[in-house]
Amino acid sequence: MRFCVPIPCFFKNCSFEEAIRQISALGFDAAETYAWPKESPEEVRRILDAYGVELLSMCTTDFRLTDATYRLDWLDGMKRSAELAQKLGVRRLITQSGPDLGIDRARQRKNLQATLALAAPYLEDVGVTMMIEPLNTRFDHKDCYLASSEEAFSIVREINSPGIRVIYDIYHQQITEGNIIPTVKENLPWISHLHCAGHPGRHELQTGELDYHNIFAAIDGMGYEGACGIEYQPLMDPVESLKEFRRLYVNE
Repeated sequence: MRFCVPIPCFFKNCSFEEAIRQISALGFDAAETYAWPKESPEEVRRILDAYGVELLSMCTTDFRLTDATYRLDWLDGMKRSAELAQKLGVRRLITQSGPDLGIDRARQRKNLQATLALAAPYLEDVGVTMMIEPLNTRFDHKDCYLASSEEAFSIVREINSPGIRVIYDIYHQQITEGNIIPTVKENLPWISHLHCAGHPGRHELQTGELDYHNIFAAIDGMGYEGACGIEYQPLMDPVESLKEFRRLYVNE
């Protein structure tokens, strides 16, 4: 399993270069970010190359897929994000569904799916994958439309484009559905990236109810070729927390 460090979770108060330097020093070769780097694309590429770290994913600009009123805004943000991603060497973009509007769910799904389908040919052409992320609505994202990975996989299968995939967040789906290992196995072709955190609390993996040793071993055994973002809120000092993560889950 290749592990990816989300910069905002561990290095909120660092410059982009300092974050990448520390990630590299800790033995990781992959990072992801949610806010676009402030540095120029050329400077970002210089930093990544200097420390041997790949920027695997970042967020697009808009998450309002359930409301067709914002379709053109989302598509514009998607194109600008994909253009920047190409300059940075990033191959994956993250989107969320946006809020549940309180109207018929079938209508909201139709809006969401139609917008992603419009984006698919462009994403295929530029070689960037848009990943939609279902989130739990019990604790962290109570107004979000898309909570179920089952629905997310259904949407992506119906669009049937290599430009549209799913981020399967183990933490969110433990809360929403459980059944982690069989779900990943059944839907592996539609998963482009993973996220993980301990539940309850969204902290270090070893603090929760999930046996990540078994989960990671099972997913490795399936032939998963993507990465897993370590997307938790550390209770420990962030650097010490990442060292402990490596001790427990990488350097076994």
